[in-house]
Amino acid sequence: MKQKQENKEQARIEQITKTTNQRFLNMYTFTAKNRLGKTFSYYVASRSETIDQLKAVTHQNYPNGVIMIAFYHDEAWDEKEYRVCLVRQYRYAIGDYIYEFPAGLVELGEDAKQAAIREYFEETGLQFCPISLDPMYEKPFFTTVGMTDESCATVFGYATGKPSAKGLEASEDIEVVFANKDEIRRILREENVAIMCAYMLMHFLQADWSDPFSFLKE
Repeated sequence: MKQKQENKEQARIEQITKTTNQRFLNMYTFTAKNRLGKTFSYYVASRSETIDQLKAVTHQNYPNGVIMIAFYHDEAWDEKEYRVCLVRQYRYAIGDYIYEFPAGLVELGEDAKQAAIREYFEETGLQFCPISLDPMYEKPFFTTVGMTDESCATVFGYATGKPSAKGLEASEDIEVVFANKDEIRRILREENVAIMCAYMLMHFLQADWSDPFSFLKE
């Protein structure tokens, strides 16, 4: 056992080649060595425009995108509690509609909250009002690290106003959904749901919606 540990190599990247040149997403081929010393190719999708910007090179985790988790209340509703704001969006990768939280990319010069306010309005027509939290809840976390270096910051808050599709791009097909607990149960049982959204919805089923973000408060 001791001899095997002494002969073990450390996995590492030896060379990176950019293989596409698109606006929002690019593919990179990593020539790497595994822990046994064998050379192989690994393929990574990234929001980075150049090799120098890849997180495998910089080792700096900045948010490429933001996910906005908001609650909404309408005086016209019978119940007094909030509802969680979701979007039902057509995603070309699966050729179908899926339930998600509103989300978008962080533009150059923006911080996560600025991006969240802008993206929320563009996707839903609603005004997004972030709440202040401990930075550990707001820092960027990696999304699907087996295939991409993308990371997203989560911004929590409340939404006001009336939904509108005026800010959508031609490629976007998005419907705003205000879900109470009964609708959340139906969505989890019957619909396509993004995994980050699904986990939060499971949590919200057990939460007290008179103070829906109480679990984030120390």
